[in-house]
Amino acid sequence: MRAVIFDLDGVVVNTAKYHYLGWKKLAKELGFDFDISHNERLKGVSRMESLNIVLEVGGITGYSEEEKQKLADRKNRYYLEMIESIDGSEILPGIPEFLEKLKNKGYQTALGSASKSGRMILEKLGLDSKFDVIVDGNLVERPKPDPEVFVKAAQLLGVPCEECIVVEDAQAGVQAAHAGGMKCIGIGDERILGEAEKVVSDTEELNRVDLERL
Repeated sequence: MRAVIFDLDGVVVNTAKYHYLGWKKLAKELGFDFDISHNERLKGVSRMESLNIVLEVGGITGYSEEEKQKLADRKNRYYLEMIESIDGSEILPGIPEFLEKLKNKGYQTALGSASKSGRMILEKLGLDSKFDVIVDGNLVERPKPDPEVFVKAAQLLGVPCEECIVVEDAQAGVQAAHAGGMKCIGIGDERILGEAEKVVSDTEELNRVDLERL
């Protein structure tokens, strides 16, 4: 193994809650409730696909693609307003230490996120210099479980996919890693992420994973 590719939301930083609150606010404006159980379906998928799921939850049909784009843009404005004041306190426990450990052991690191705000968020957190490559939603088109975002990161690192490990918190992300020929560490519930080679309950446990034994 030569490289580790990180998802962003729920792995490096706790911005997933802001996406949820943005969708929840939009749903309320559209006349229905969107709760945390519904939000599980949005993990790892693109903005437009997330909107389609939200509309499905609300039983809403009939919007044109142009109208859908306006709704997605509205939600993104809410999200950007919420993360404007984000700082290093939002970095998930153990992540700085894990990144340092990887560097000391000679691993390359990359971000592989569907979020179009990926680079901006890393800059706000002061973590952008810790990643050799940053691939976010501005560089890819196909959402997870398509492996495009991870394959793109591997290509930019110059590392074969089979020598990369992905760190993910979403089932779609685990599936994307495997579709790209990569191994995966899942963060969260083993009942949901059980396809991953290793599942840890939280980010602090990453520092105890033996990467060479995956």
